[in-house]
This record gives sequence, structure tokens and C-alpha cells, in this order.
Amino acid sequence: MRQVIVAVTMVAGVLTGCATTGEDGTADRSAPPGREIPFDLYTHCGIDEARIGSTYFEAEVPLSDGSGNPPDGWGNPTQRGTMTLKSETEAVFTDHAGHEVRFRARPGASTYKRVCA
Repeated sequence: MRQVIVAVTMVAGVLTGCATTGEDGTADRSAPPGREIPFDLYTHCGIDEARIGSTYFEAEVPLSDGSGNPPDGWGNPTQRGTMTLKSETEAVFTDHAGHEVRFRARPGASTYKRVCA
């Protein structure tokens, strides 16, 4: 049981990505739209969700290899890149490999739709 708890804790930590946050733990909303934030996107079970501060986002077009893994050319379990906040409800992930994924905020979401094991 302890191993499961440790694994879930590690996955949850990775899922949050790496984003600039304010004192209250939310994404830095004082930054003007268009600001790029260094971000490690969790890709292990495909590209479907991201959390920026306390806001949960979902990919407009989820990506996977059809078997619950990231598509060819993506890192696993994460892909390093940047998240650009277009607005409070829209963000775009890009990386040096040329990937681009558009995300939309999930209003009222307080957790991920699913946790990947």
C-alpha cells in the first residue's frame, strides 16, 4: 500500500508541471497574456491534461499512440517546453521539437479527470 501512495504522490507532483506561481499557489496572473512559462508536461499516458497553478486544463485535441502512451517523438514521462498563457482560460504548450498543444481551462475542476498509473 505504501508503494501505491508513493507512486500516486510522485505522479501528482509531475502532473502539476513546472509553472511560475503567485503567493497563493495559482498561476501568476499579473503576467501579461503571451508570457511563456517553463513547463514540464506530463505525457506518460498521452497528452490530455495540464495544471497551471490551481487551474486544470484539458487538451483541445488529446494525443496518444492509441495504447495510452505519448505519440512517437514525445518524451516519457514528461516533455520539457513552455506553456504560454493566452488568457485565463487558454494556454498553449510548445517545445523545441516543434510540438504544439492547445489547452482550455476546465471550469470548476478541482482535480484531474483521471490519474495515470
